[in-house]
Amino acid sequence: MNELFSIEEVDNFVNHHHLAFLYISQTNCGVCHALLPKIKEVMSDFPKIQLAFINADHVPAIAGHLSIFTAPVMILYVDGKEVLREARFVHVEQFREKVKKIYFLTQE
Repeated sequence: MNELFSIEEVDNFVNHHHLAFLYISQTNCGVCHALLPKIKEVMSDFPKIQLAFINADHVPAIAGHLSIFTAPVMILYVDGKEVLREARFVHVEQFREKVKKIYFLTQE
């Protein structure tokens, strides 16, 4: 998972990949650190989705840029458009099913 360190890097990442996934976290967020390995495992089932990690403490402007009010936040983009957003307490299996639907719809 690539780590991005600026708004420009985030925008370039999202706009240059057909399927782009952002995981936005914070340094002292227990939920963020506990959820990340589970989300990585889910995303390993979808190899065409490009993954990136952003630590909101290192890129404070990301909160305003992406309208983020909590952490963690997971956003999936298709061709630069946000199609899925999950935040804070995520049910992993429900998340997997949502991603799976979007993934297979984009493969047709």
